[in-house]
Amino acid sequence: MPNPIFADLPTTIFEVMSAQARETGAINLGQGFPDDAGPEPLRRKAAQAVIDGSNQYPPMRGLAALREAVAEHYRARQGLALDWAREITITCGATEALAASLLALIRPGDEVVLFQPLYDSYLPMVRLAGGVPRLARLTPPDWRIDRAMLEAVFTSATRLVVFNNPLNPAGVVASAEDLALLAEFCVAHDAVAVCDEVWEAVVFAPQIHRPLIGFPGMAQRCVKIGSAGKMFGLTGWKVGWACAAPPLSEAIAKAHQFLTFTTAPNLQAAVAWGLTQDDDWFDAMPAALATSRERLAAGLRREGFAVLDGAGTYFLNIDLPASGVALDDRTFALHAVRAAGVASIPVSAFYETDPVTHVLRLCFSKADATLDEGVRRLARARDLAESLPIPAAPAGR
Repeated sequence: MPNPIFADLPTTIFEVMSAQARETGAINLGQGFPDDAGPEPLRRKAAQAVIDGSNQYPPMRGLAALREAVAEHYRARQGLALDWAREITITCGATEALAASLLALIRPGDEVVLFQPLYDSYLPMVRLAGGVPRLARLTPPDWRIDRAMLEAVFTSATRLVVFNNPLNPAGVVASAEDLALLAEFCVAHDAVAVCDEVWEAVVFAPQIHRPLIGFPGMAQRCVKIGSAGKMFGLTGWKVGWACAAPPLSEAIAKAHQFLTFTTAPNLQAAVAWGLTQDDDWFDAMPAALATSRERLAAGLRREGFAVLDGAGTYFLNIDLPASGVALDDRTFALHAVRAAGVASIPVSAFYETDPVTHVLRLCFSKADATLDEGVRRLARARDLAESLPIPAAPAGR
């Protein structure tokens, strides 16, 4: 019989909406990927490495050149001192880094604090490892944590915290105050924080990304997870890493060796090269995305949509009731893709319990013409929705 942890799960909303977009020819502002090919010099390096480099198994923990490059990147950009040989493991994307971390560090019965909205792989992996989820609920418009929230979910059985910053789908960047508060609770409860920081390079001025591992007391109790796919806009490459103090890192590497063992060597070599180039990319890339964000936001506001603030990631969110939409987010998202040809993601899909049902996520890492047409189609979907019956509020996820 199938494992019920997975057998009982629905198909992810990302696949549902992308499939609808493919079937209908809709503009896809749902799933988070750019619609360009990615930086050509990096792609050429990967192609060259296939021809001129090794195509056999690289070291289990990753090419030394890439691990060194990751450590140097974080030293230069975030002021971190990481031992590349003992504290960095290269993985098949950040999702595998998350899986390896959770499988390695959770003991059956351990409580794991998570924050809704959350990425869809977190809960299945926590449960597969035998963990007991303790869910905190973040809400718009600021999506902030507070002391009362943490006091409600941290207990004497708390072993692990999973924290996403910048936060998908909200597009917010955690403040120094929120991070210090979370660090305080982790230290007080002797808990390890698994930090999903895949969007760390996609942060818009004047905001900055602050890694939790750099806060007092966190260096020995934090796993920092990054993604070359998000850094370079090459989401299909699936090259990620987990950075942690040696005892944690060794456990994660042991789990990694029995999951995927290693990652394509040509992609590792190309990412290592990309990280060692000058910093122009890491300034120009977020600046270009900020321009796209502003274009989408301005277009939505002209059409009367209420846009929530966002300081990072590829995503902006709209408040549906404030935009004149009476439908819940999932109903409107399905209506919009079928009736008006534009795909989006309902934020309620990121909650297991007590979902926020009035916010819609849109991806702005697209060409100008795509964004403009997406806005036009969303406005048409709203106009068409006025004649639809208002459904009952959903009871759960």
